[in-house]
Amino acid sequence: MLEQLGALANTPWIYVVVGLSVLLDVFLPVLPSGVLVITAATAAAGSAVGGDHPRPDLAEMFALVLCAATASVVGDLVAYRLAWRGGDRFDRAIARSRRLTAAQEKLGTALLRGGGALVVVARFAPAGRSVVSLGAGVMHRRVRDFLPWSALAGLSWAAYSVGLGYFGGRWLGATWVGTAVSVLALFLAGAGAAFLIRRPREAEAG
Repeated sequence: MLEQLGALANTPWIYVVVGLSVLLDVFLPVLPSGVLVITAATAAAGSAVGGDHPRPDLAEMFALVLCAATASVVGDLVAYRLAWRGGDRFDRAIARSRRLTAAQEKLGTALLRGGGALVVVARFAPAGRSVVSLGAGVMHRRVRDFLPWSALAGLSWAAYSVGLGYFGGRWLGATWVGTAVSVLALFLAGAGAAFLIRRPREAEAG
């Protein structure tokens, strides 16, 4: 996979693959878009270090961050709009899950209080992006309350993921070890984000 992405990293196709993966994983959270972004950055950084160029092209890394962040925001807006228009169906779907219902209520309270930082934190949590985007649409939150936080969340997540791949490729090369270490760091961030989301509610329950 690293060799294939390394070859793609020097072509515009890498942005198409990354963009589609990030765009679609708001609807299919099982898609490993974060792993793909990290692997692409690792492959590009590692191949540059081991090739004719002494340093990876930072412009390519910036473009990868921009691509992933843009796709993240576009996917969020599409999910937001679909949930806005089909609110009743999404309400029924969310009502079947106690966890989704709790997340929806917490999101509404946070946005009403201006605590949109929850949107940023949730971007790192497993399926958090889906809950936030669909929940904001179902509750008919104003787009001006949601979009800036979605953009910040997408940019933060993309920069973090590409940064992990970049430094993993620089320090460990384009190997499965470098990719595994970077992916582990991404999963740890996700676990930390999930903990931060649950903690206030657990404190209230206590």
